[in-house]
Amino acid sequence: MEIYPALFYNKRKRRKNMKKYAWIWYIKEECVDEYVRMHRNPWPEIMEAHRKAGIRNYSIFRNGLQFFYVFECDDVQRAMQYMDNDEDCKRWNEITSRMVEGSFDLGSEEPVEYLDEIFYLE
Repeated sequence: MEIYPALFYNKRKRRKNMKKYAWIWYIKEECVDEYVRMHRNPWPEIMEAHRKAGIRNYSIFRNGLQFFYVFECDDVQRAMQYMDNDEDCKRWNEITSRMVEGSFDLGSEEPVEYLDEIFYLE
């Protein structure tokens, strides 16, 4: 049995005003390799846009075609609005949205269906 420390241990302290957000997307089977490649080597502009939007401690985990996303943010609506207006994010999302089962629109009221956090250990 393999144990992945990142799943249960996080050295970084969560800021008091930060809220954690998580969701699941399914990636189309024919797109998985490209999706993984893009996220293993994200554009520097995308990383900077996420930081400027206020997103922190962002991780993506994979189980087959299921991808689990989690990040922390002070104001998720402002963050999504910022990224929806960022030209680099628009280009990135234009590419990656075609890889996701269904799709996503960062400009919508609820761009993803966030999961409820039921446990947290600091």
